[in-house]
Parts: sequence; structure tokens; C-alpha cells
Amino acid sequence: MPPGWLLCLIDGAHKITQSNSILCYIALKHSMCEWVWGQTEMEKIPIDILENQVMDTCMDLVMLCYNPDFEKLKSQYLEGLPDKMRLFSQFLGKQLWFAGDKITFVDFLAYDVLNLNSIFEPKCLDMFPHLKDFMARFEDLNRISAYIKSSHFLSRPIYTKQAM
Repeated sequence: MPPGWLLCLIDGAHKITQSNSILCYIALKHSMCEWVWGQTEMEKIPIDILENQVMDTCMDLVMLCYNPDFEKLKSQYLEGLPDKMRLFSQFLGKQLWFAGDKITFVDFLAYDVLNLNSIFEPKCLDMFPHLKDFMARFEDLNRISAYIKSSHFLSRPIYTKQAM
């Protein structure tokens, strides 16, 4: 395992780092391949696009929060936030999940980035009812709901103390 990488899943002889890799490994191990990548081209393409959009959006927030000029840059980030949320809303449309009727791993990623931005700016989803519905639907999944209600769930801290 590379030194300094915090998140690690150890499963027998396998040591897996990186949260997306762990998520995909678990899905593959439990024969949930369509859950990871979709079954059809029409499911696979948006999954790939959304994964990269989520990661870009996440990195934008991370880069802001760890920037020494956080206070100067915060307003610029907040000005652009509605456009970022609009992209997610348009991508979701009226579908249940981002790739259609079946939940995939990008729904977990999308939930995470939408939740992080909602913590950063609580009103950021107010203009996007489909995203709010998506968040509620995700949180209502049996295992997610049980986890959120458990003592293991921590809503904060989001980033390390070095973040602004």
C-alpha cells in the first residue's frame, strides 16, 4: 500500500486504497457489475461522464477549503455554485437515479458532493427540487438510513483541520 494513503480496505490478500476503487471492488466482489458500470451503453456513458463531473466539483470545493486565500475566494465559489448544481439537476432530470432507474456507484458519489456543498452552503439545492428529491431518496435507502441513524455516522468534520 502506498505510504500516506489513509483509506484502505483489506480483504484477504487484497489491499485496496482510494474510495472509488474500494466501492467498485465491493460491487464486483458481490456480482453487482451493472451497479458499478451499468448494463447498456446508454447507462455506461452517463455514469462515466457523471463520475468525472462529480470529481471535478469535489476538487473545486477541496481546493477552495485548503486555499490560504479562502476568504477572498469563497464568494467567487458561491457565485458559481448555482451553475454547478444546475448541471447536476439537468443531468438527473426526472430520473430516479443519475443513470436511470437503477442506482449505480455514481449516485453515491453524486450524493456525497451534493451533501458537501449543502453543508458548505445550505441553500444551494433550494432551486433544484429534483436534486432535493434525489438526496431524500438516497437517504431513505434502508442501509443508508440505518447508517445515518447509527453512532458510526459523523456529519463533521468534513476535511482536516488545515482546511479553512
